[in-house]
Amino acid sequence: MMERYAALLLVGAGGFAGAVARYLVALLLPFIGTGFPFGTLTVNMVGCLLIGFVSELSITSSLVSPELRLLLATGFCGGFTTFSSYMYEIASLLRDGEMLYASIYLFGSIIGGIFCLYLGMQLAKMWT
Repeated sequence: MMERYAALLLVGAGGFAGAVARYLVALLLPFIGTGFPFGTLTVNMVGCLLIGFVSELSITSSLVSPELRLLLATGFCGGFTTFSSYMYEIASLLRDGEMLYASIYLFGSIIGGIFCLYLGMQLAKMWT
């Protein structure tokens, strides 16, 4: 039971740090340019790099313990960006030879996400 609480604390601490880092990037990068979401692009790419690095090391070596993976990959990357998790899950499906599931997940998330975003916007308009 204590292991579950420790895992929750690791994910929570990493998530807190990732969310703070995400906010700091958003504060710093708008000064680079306007009209393009540089902050979001940067966070998504850095998150993908980090989750790929940490996950691969946790699978292929003993350099990243399960606890460190929870802290960094699940916690920090989860708080920093969910895009990195999305890309990792697609890559895992492809690595496992699940091309159909990877394609459904990739395109279903994009198309479904846009649909749900606009649906949410329309529902919000009904409340105002």
